[in-house]
Amino acid sequence: MSHRPQAACEGQTRAAAFPRTCRLLRTDEYSSVFAFRRALKSRHFLLHYRPRQAVEGAGARLGLVVAKRFLRRSVDRNLLRRLAREEFRLLRVDLCSHDLVLRLAVRPAPLDRKAMAKEIRRLLCKLASPRP
Repeated sequence: MSHRPQAACEGQTRAAAFPRTCRLLRTDEYSSVFAFRRALKSRHFLLHYRPRQAVEGAGARLGLVVAKRFLRRSVDRNLLRRLAREEFRLLRVDLCSHDLVLRLAVRPAPLDRKAMAKEIRRLLCKLASPRP
């Protein structure tokens, strides 16, 4: 049984949510992003993206691909997913209406939480900034 007031918890949960409408869920959604063949590259990641039409809805959506061949331990894969979701959630309002797939492309030697979060943030900010 929780000792915190229910109303306070509900408000915090909604403000920090990562709603279902902001996720890529189906295989064909991932396929359409990969088929568009546009990506930004960093040291460990590829950020594939595809602009969304107005009829498809507004806002950015995120999908994640973290292969077992690059991170064997599920704890590490889940950590990377959590970091990516959090960075996306914080920057979502600045992102254009795109479908995004963040893919781990290289095995990180030491899994440094802060460095990975910074790298993901940098990639998302590149996409958010207007191109000349």
